[in-house]
Formats: sequence, structure tokens, C-alpha cells
Amino acid sequence: MESREKRILIVGGYGQVGSNLARLIRKADGAIELILAGRNPQNGEVLAKELTNAGTAYVNLEEGFDLSQFGKIHLIISALGDHSNILRETAILNGIACITVSELADQISPTAFLSLHKTISAPIVFAGHWQAGLLTLVVKQLAAKFSRIIRIETVGLYDEKDPVGPLVTNEVTGFVGQALIRQEGKWLSVEAKNNARAIDLYNHSSTAGYPMSTLDVPSIAAFTGASNVRFDFAVGESIGSSKGLEASHDLYIEIEGVLLSGEKSKLRTIVSGPRGNSHLTAVGVYLITENILGLNGRSAQKKGGLYLPENIVSTDNIINRLKEFGIDTFEEIN
Repeated sequence: MESREKRILIVGGYGQVGSNLARLIRKADGAIELILAGRNPQNGEVLAKELTNAGTAYVNLEEGFDLSQFGKIHLIISALGDHSNILRETAILNGIACITVSELADQISPTAFLSLHKTISAPIVFAGHWQAGLLTLVVKQLAAKFSRIIRIETVGLYDEKDPVGPLVTNEVTGFVGQALIRQEGKWLSVEAKNNARAIDLYNHSSTAGYPMSTLDVPSIAAFTGASNVRFDFAVGESIGSSKGLEASHDLYIEIEGVLLSGEKSKLRTIVSGPRGNSHLTAVGVYLITENILGLNGRSAQKKGGLYLPENIVSTDNIINRLKEFGIDTFEEIN
């Protein structure tokens, strides 16, 4: 396989997202060497032993980043916040593939400008979409049912019973401010707290959603041409909790437009990850990793450049693919 004897550096590799991701990679390929890095590498030693062919390393991005300590690296994955773009810029300047998951729409311009001045010889993937692109990947498959799309409204629903729910809720409180939305064909930057909308949940309750500038918004607008696109963050009871099970992380998708048959329709889809937020995000990153390195018999993406999840991962059958990871999908057509 093309992935043999590869080395992946996962910064944040023993956190909730990083550990889920590392296990997915190891399940797919036993030969890849994994380096689990972070501020407290001792916290990753048990995981490293479990994975085999893995080790830990100290990385504190506030102190800088020294790539030379790791030897040859084939892929850098940032599973934590890197607001100074240290890892991505290091990857670009050294010809290493890179996946980052924490940027909002207004934070990618430095890399876009850098790409116009430097040759990018390996794939650099902006995966600051919700759950590293899973939401947008599903939207792209569903959009193929329509000849024209008028409106796409999406939601990421956190259940406070999710182990990372309270943490993320606190984080979102800090960065839900001005939000990028597309409204009647115009790009607007709106104050999130003044632009809430009611979200009807699976259990027939309702909660408030607040717009966020995730990369899903410009991505979805780009490949659908929809004149109305927004992503909202909401807190409420998940499908898992409503069934008396563990808290799930749920993604709500509503598409309004004209079907290929010519009929006007609204399609509502819910993607539910019964293992919560961190597992969904890990699956999103894994699908990108799979295509960069050529795991599971796939051809490796060797052409350098800037990528998004939806133009590096095939969406033709993504809903069925997600079932392999225990992720459920419910569809309603009006």
C-alpha cells in the first residue's frame, strides 16, 4: 500500500479528538508510525503503547515549533487550536501535507496569501468545517438531488451531556460574535446574538441557534450556488439523550429548492454520531487522511495545493460510508 512506512505527527494526539483519530488510523494501517504530541506527553504514553508503533513528544506552540526534532514527517495533523498558523506554515515551507481543524472563515486569508507567494508541494487541507467537514460532505451528496437550491440551513447541536459539550460550549461563547452568512445572494457579517433562529429538534422541542463563521458556509455556497446559506451553533437534547442512551452529537441539514424531477421541495436530514463530538470530528479528519496517504487501497493525493474536505474526499456515497463508523442519518422530505 502507498501508506507504508509513513510517519504522522498529531499535535493534540492524545486529546479526545486526537486519540479517536489515532485509533482510526491504526485500525486502517498498522505500519504508519504515529507521534502523539502535546504539552503533557506523559498523558499519551498509555495510548501510544495501545497503538503500537507510536510514541509521544513535547510540543507547546506558544514556545514555537521545531520540526527538526521529528525527522521525516509525511503528514502533520493539528487537532487543537493553532491561531498563529505555525503548523500549517511549517508544513507549506517544508513540503509536508497538513490538516488543520480549528480555523474560522476569516482566519484562512494568511495561508491563502502565503500560497500565492510559495510553491505548495503537498496537500494542505482547510478542515475548519464543522466536524472537520462531515456536515459539508453530506450536504454535497444531498445537493445532487436538486436542480436548483434556494436555501441551505445547517446546525451543529451540542448536548451538554457530551463529555466535550461543556468545554466546547464555553469556547463557542468566546468566538460566536460576528458571523458570515449568505442572504438573498449577499455576503453579510452579522452579530450572532442578534440573529438567532429557532431550531426544531428530533424530540419535537425547540432551541435557539446562533450563526457562526465555519468554513461550511462559503464551501456550501460555492458548490451549490444557493443564495441563502448559514450555519448555526445550538445547545439542546441530542437524539442519544432523548432515547436514554449516551449523548450524541447531531448535525441538522435543511435544503430548500427544486428537485431533479422539477418538484419544489424541502429536504431535512439529521446526521447523528452516537459517540459524540470528538468521534465525529476524528472521523472527518480520518477520511481526509485516508485520501492523502492512500489508506484502504485508495490512491494517495500527491498533488500539492490548498484543499477543502469536499474536494479531497468523495461524496458520492458518503452517507453509506459514515455507517461504517456507526454514524446514523435520518431523512425527511416535505
